[in-house]
Amino acid sequence: MNVVVTEYKNNWKQKFSEESQKIQDIFGDELIDIHHIGSTSVPGLKSKPIIDIMPVVKDIEKIDSFNERMEELGYDCMGELGMKGRRYFRKGGDNRTHQVHVFQGDNKEDITRHLAVSDYLRTHPDEANRYGDLKESLAKQFPRDIEAYMDGKDAFVKELERKALSWYNMGKKR
Repeated sequence: MNVVVTEYKNNWKQKFSEESQKIQDIFGDELIDIHHIGSTSVPGLKSKPIIDIMPVVKDIEKIDSFNERMEELGYDCMGELGMKGRRYFRKGGDNRTHQVHVFQGDNKEDITRHLAVSDYLRTHPDEANRYGDLKESLAKQFPRDIEAYMDGKDAFVKELERKALSWYNMGKKR
């Protein structure tokens, strides 16, 4: 997979809205909420142009019954893919356009972690800029090695999650 980091694009919010509506149509009454997460949800943040979507559902086990309909939308159904309690879908193959991370409503830890990081970056532009610069630098250094790119930002992301969760839990919630 080629690693490309670009300047923030104003159409990412619209792409989220369009795709989340399609997912809402599939998940129906099972859906509690749906969030735009990750770097493309943070205005001004440099990012890989992949829209991260986090549906929150009543029963994670029921999501497997929607795999065929998700495939019809162009998604690869990846199951938990290393994260217990999640259902992960990706679209676009090597030129990925969307990733969907589905969690059950009572999985507060994973849901909060994702929301906290996105909210923290939106309200801490210096941190967002540092993160964007790191991603841009790593993408230039490892343009064809997604694993090295991910490894390169691992320590920064872990520290970012720690700060974001501390900030979020001190009452800076949505």
